[in-house]
Amino acid sequence: MATNPFVFDVSGVINGDGLPETVTQTGPSPSRIGPEMIAIPEGRDVEVEATIIPLGSGVMVDATATAVLEGQCVRCLKELTPTETLRISEVFSNSDDFITGDAEVDEDRGSGDEIARIVDNTVDLEQAFVNEAGLDWPFNPTCQPECAGDTDVPAPDGVEGEDNDLIDPRWAGLEKFL
Repeated sequence: MATNPFVFDVSGVINGDGLPETVTQTGPSPSRIGPEMIAIPEGRDVEVEATIIPLGSGVMVDATATAVLEGQCVRCLKELTPTETLRISEVFSNSDDFITGDAEVDEDRGSGDEIARIVDNTVDLEQAFVNEAGLDWPFNPTCQPECAGDTDVPAPDGVEGEDNDLIDPRWAGLEKFL
């Protein structure tokens, strides 16, 4: 079975000498990570480098994930395969009273600001990277710097120009219904 590159063993940092530890892991992505039009496909190799910093009964993880994305330009439908890097910082707790200092305080439960948990001396960074990809990567990716050499693709809506009367090849089949 392949190793999940997003799961890190933190037992050495929690029980160690109090110094941060940097670990790099590579493996297949256990799920698709990213918005609809561009993402890390499930099974694609991802390199995750994490610096694990001890915080008493918890840890802070600063990590980057680098992978080749797979997607399509929303203008010309050309396949896109950029290499991208995401960065996260996440705190994980080993006890219920990690932040409050009092295990009886429940006022913040369910607010969405809960601290992630260390489970069996491991932390799972996958959800943090899923969240970051949704915030950082475009929902409508395009060729960079622009769709090169494809003069049959009309300009985006609202852009004036002499080629603005061209029919978008993605919708040309609908012309018979007009």
